Formats: sequence, structure tokens, C-alpha cells
Amino acid sequence: MIDGEIVVDAHVHAPRLSTLKPAWFEWADTFSGDHPWRDAYDERGDPVPERLDALLESEGVDRALLFCEYSPRATGIQPIEDLLPIVAYNPVRFRLVANVNPHLHHPLVAEAERQLDLGAVALKLHPVHGGFDPADKEFYPLYALCAERGVPVVVHSGTSSFPGARARYGDPQLLLDAVEDFPDVQFVFAHGGRGWWYDTAAFLALARPNVWLDLAGLPPRKLPEYYARFGLARLATRWIFGTDWPGVPGASRNIAALRALGLPADTVRAVLSGNAAKVFPGLGV
Repeated sequence: MIDGEIVVDAHVHAPRLSTLKPAWFEWADTFSGDHPWRDAYDERGDPVPERLDALLESEGVDRALLFCEYSPRATGIQPIEDLLPIVAYNPVRFRLVANVNPHLHHPLVAEAERQLDLGAVALKLHPVHGGFDPADKEFYPLYALCAERGVPVVVHSGTSSFPGARARYGDPQLLLDAVEDFPDVQFVFAHGGRGWWYDTAAFLALARPNVWLDLAGLPPRKLPEYYARFGLARLATRWIFGTDWPGVPGASRNIAALRALGLPADTVRAVLSGNAAKVFPGLGV
């Protein structure tokens, strides 16, 4: 908690460092500043559950959604199994998020079911790092599975600086049909349309009750600039707090910057935990 407010960080990466490509380390070190994210790791580069737990607690994070990733062309493969010890250490603070890539997993539904059965509370698609179109009808059985299970879909929305990334697949418009065809699925646009698509992502979040924006990787002080065409107080009701840890100077700093925007207190509370509680099942907040 921070000042009595529950905090959900809905976008956290805690992979084994040996599974990553060099660009990941450049990204993490550049954007973390002096945040001591490596304190959560041992000398082999493996996350130590009790260290990560203590570090996030010191930052005021009550719940954290842990992302695996299967993107060999961009960051590498960080399997969901590597995150199981972290969740086992503190199943209250940590939750899993599944991830599938059509270039690696076939059929998609079978792999998604396997990961969801490990306890994942959401499914992440990374079309930009994976190099695929999330609008392809191959994904419709996957979206149907998420509708059946009440599982939200998190989709990378926006650009990426990693070598091998394909930015064109970050366009939120690609999800228009899926959002409309699966109204019972909550779609979370990670990074809020970062780069060229802030307006598109914001419009969809305001127009569709099943679309949300997570703030991962977005400096809160710049949100009024990024979403200048929209009433910030209204748009903020569709935000979900996330940091993109470890590529962030600490959750507590981002929360302080978010509060400095002057949004209504109940809106800030919803951004920090209330909206996540609506979208992600079983957070217990």
C-alpha cells in the first residue's frame, strides 16, 4: 500500500536473465534509472522470489501480474514455468499472465489452456515482438476460450524499440473486430497505444466498455501530452496502473507522478486497484 491505497501493478517482467537478448538489458538499465531492480536476482541471474517480493513490497505494490513471453525474434523465450516459484512463494501478491505466439504454439487454444491451468489470470498477446496480426481469424477460438473462462486479453498496443519488433502490429485498430465480436472479453491495450496510436487507443477505451488502457512504460507526467485531445479525468476512468517493471524508476515514483496530475481521488483509486479488480479475476482487492 501507499498512503493507505492498495496498489496493483498489472505489468511486471521478472524473467531469468539467461533467457534474454542483449537489448532487454539495455532497455531495463536505461529506463530503471537508479531503481535497484537487480537486487531481486541472484548471481546466476535468476529471480529470487523472496527478494522480488520484498522489493515490490518496499515500492508499495500489493498485487503484481507477472508476464512470460514467447518472442524469440525480439526478447527471447521466457517460459511461464520460470515464474511458478515466485507465485508459489507469495500467491497473494503475485499472479501469472499466460502468453502465446502462433509461430510457436499450435493449436493456440491448447497452449493457452495449459498455461491458464497453471493459474494464469489473463492472456497476453505480443504481436509486435512475435510478428503476427492479432486480427487473424486463427485467434478467434482463443478469444472464445477467454470469453468462456472469463479471462481478459492483454495486447501490446504501440511501438517497441527491440530489434526484430514489427511496429505495424501494434495498431489498436487491428483489434476492432475482435473487440466487437467478443463483447464479454475484456481487452487491455498495454502501453495505451504508445507512439503513433494514443488517439486510437483512447477513443476505443471510451467508446467500448470492454476496452482498457494499461499505463506500462508511460511516464505519468506525460499523459496529458499523450492524450491531449481527450478529457483526462474521463479517460483516466479507463486506465489500469502498470509499470513495465523493471523498465521503470520504481512503482512508488510513478504513483507519485500519477497523483500529481490532479485527478479526482476516487479516479486515482480506481486506476491503482479498482479497475484491475474489475478486469482481472481473483485479485482479492
